[in-house]
Amino acid sequence: MTDTALLLIDLQNDYCKGGSAPLVGSAEAVAQAAALLGAARTAGLPIFHVQHLSVRPGATFFVPGTAGVEIHAAVAPRAGEALVEKNFPNSFRATTLLESLQAKGIKHLIVAGMMTHMCVDSSVRAAFDHGFKVTLAHDACATKDLARGTTSVPAGTVHDAFIAALHGLFCDARTSAEIVATLAKPA
Repeated sequence: MTDTALLLIDLQNDYCKGGSAPLVGSAEAVAQAAALLGAARTAGLPIFHVQHLSVRPGATFFVPGTAGVEIHAAVAPRAGEALVEKNFPNSFRATTLLESLQAKGIKHLIVAGMMTHMCVDSSVRAAFDHGFKVTLAHDACATKDLARGTTSVPAGTVHDAFIAALHGLFCDARTSAEIVATLAKPA
């Protein structure tokens, strides 16, 4: 698995309980991401943490200098793990992510993060466009209820629809336990 890396997207305090923009299922997603992170560390995989910084005027979450912008303690980067800062939903846009992955010879990404319908979706599609094979840990992702006019869509439905749309062409969507089991197998 020398060409595989773990990519954790926006697992930040503002998306969790007590944050400025809590998501449905964020605690469970962080717990699953922590299990993936532990397995990736044990397997010696390169790990890339992506942190969103809101720099637009009037931003209400991920504001630089606040506790909410920090990566959740359960999945916090360790020394030697890459931290990529971004300002757009797509983790590749205006960041060093692509160059860093290419420099390490990465061809396969294991992805987890938040929000399913926004930054995870954008980043998985971009990874596919850049030629990466992607395995998405769907239970290590979370999102929120969405609304348009009088239509309201519960977070679970939003999540399931986006995972279903990504699975097959853009990624292989699996549970974290399935991915952890794969990482635990000898190469």
